[in-house]
Amino acid sequence: MSTAVVVGSGPNGLAAAVALAREGVEVTVLEAAGRIGGGARSTEAIRPGLLHDDCSAFHPMAVGSAFLAQLGLDRYGLSWAWPDIDCAHPLDGGDAALLHRSVAATEAALGADGARWRRAFGRPAARFDALAEDIMGPLLRFPKHPLTLARFGLPAALPGAVFARLFATERARALFGGIAAHAFRPLHHPMTSAIGLGIIAAGHRHGWPVATGGSGSITTALAKLLADLGGRIETGVRVTSATQLPPADVTLFDLAPGAVADILGDRLPPRIARAYRRYRHGPGAFKVDFAVEGGVPWANADVRRAGTVHLGGTYAELAAGEREIHAGRLPARPFVLAGQQYLADPGRSAGNVHPLWTYAHVPHGYPGDATEAIIAQIERFAPGFRDRIVGTAVRSATEMAVYNPNYVGGDVITGATTVRQLVFGPRITLSPYDVGVPGMYLCSAATPPGAGAHGMCGANAAARALRHLRRTRRA
Repeated sequence: MSTAVVVGSGPNGLAAAVALAREGVEVTVLEAAGRIGGGARSTEAIRPGLLHDDCSAFHPMAVGSAFLAQLGLDRYGLSWAWPDIDCAHPLDGGDAALLHRSVAATEAALGADGARWRRAFGRPAARFDALAEDIMGPLLRFPKHPLTLARFGLPAALPGAVFARLFATERARALFGGIAAHAFRPLHHPMTSAIGLGIIAAGHRHGWPVATGGSGSITTALAKLLADLGGRIETGVRVTSATQLPPADVTLFDLAPGAVADILGDRLPPRIARAYRRYRHGPGAFKVDFAVEGGVPWANADVRRAGTVHLGGTYAELAAGEREIHAGRLPARPFVLAGQQYLADPGRSAGNVHPLWTYAHVPHGYPGDATEAIIAQIERFAPGFRDRIVGTAVRSATEMAVYNPNYVGGDVITGATTVRQLVFGPRITLSPYDVGVPGMYLCSAATPPGAGAHGMCGANAAARALRHLRRTRRA
C-alpha cells in the first residue's frame, strides 16, 4: 500500500488527505496545533453557548466546490444555512446596497444600475459551475470551457477601479468595491477585479451560506470521513525539519511557502527555495469578536437581515483606505468586514446575546490595536452599537500569525494577490503544486485557486501526488 504524510490540517490539508485515502493510500496528517482545522475552526470565545468562527466564515466557494460536493459530507454533519440577504454595504445617511443570491433581486435593489449589474454578472453566474472547472485550478492550462473563461477573464484582468466605472450609482460602485476588496490589494492594481467577479458569480450561483454549527463543521466532517477511510490525524506535532517527516511515498504541505523552504532546507532546488522565501504576503487582518445584546442596531433595516456586512463607506473612501493599508498606514476608517452568521444559524447565539464576527484590513504585521477603529466604523452605520457590547475577544494581526502560522503578518489569505502570484502561484511554473522534490507537493492556499474553505488546492495537489504514485508503480 502506498503511504502519504500531509503536514497541516486546514481545509486543504484534509481535502488532500481525503482525496488520497479514497484511492487506497494510507494517510497520516500531522497538525502542529492542539486541534484541527486551520482557518476553519470555531470557538466559544467570549461566553459558553456563543459560537464564533475563528477566521473563515462565509462560504460561496465551498458550497459550490466540485470536490466537496462529491464527498457526501452531510453524512458527517455538514449542512449549509443561508441568510435572507447575502451581503449589505451600508452608506452614510441610512442607505445601503444589497447583494442577494438572485441576480434579479439584486438588479431590483440596485435601481438605476440594476441592468448594468445583470449584464456584468448574469452570464458568469449562470455558467459558474462550468467556469469553476477552469478557475479552480492553475490558470496556465488549456481550458475546458475556453469561451466561458474568455468572457470571464477579460473583465477579470481589469483593475477594480476600472471595472467600478461601469456603474453610475454609489450603491453599485460601493457594493462591487467592498467585494473586490477581499483581495487585500489596492483597487487600481491589475486583476483586482478578478476576486470580486469570482466571489460575486459564485454567490449568485450558490449564495453566501454559513456552515451550520460553525466553520469548524467543514473540517470536522472532512476529518470524520478521513477516519472512515482509514486515515489518521496526529495533533500537537510541529514539523520544523525534514528529519521529522515520517517515511512516505508522497508528502504534502498545507503550509505557507516560506515554511516549506525552512523545513526542506537544502533538499529544495536553490531557485525554488529562493522563490519560496521571496513569496510575498499581503496586508493583515485585525479580528474582533463581539457579544452583542439584542444584535447590531443598524440604521438600515435591511442590513439587519444580511449575513455579511461590508463597512467601508463610498467606493472612493474604500479604495483610498486600501491604498493606505498597502502603504503600511492604518486609515482612521479602515475597511471592516462584519459577519452576522447567527441570522442563518440561530444556534450560535446565547439567548438574546448574539455573536458578531469582524475584522479590519490593517498593514502587514500591524502591531497596534484596531479595536476602537472597528467599533467606530460599526457605530457609524449602527448608532448605539457600543452600548450593546457585552463582551469582546481580540486577535491582532500578529496574533493571527500565532493562531495559524500560514497567516504570515496576519495575511489570512496566505499570499499577496499580485498578478504573478495569481497566475503562477508561489513560483513561475506550470505545476504550482510541485515543490521540486520528487513526491513532495504544496497544497496550501498559496497555490491555485487560493483562499477559501473549498479544499480545491488540496484536491489539485493530491491529483498530482496520485499521478506520481501511478508512475512509480509502473516503473
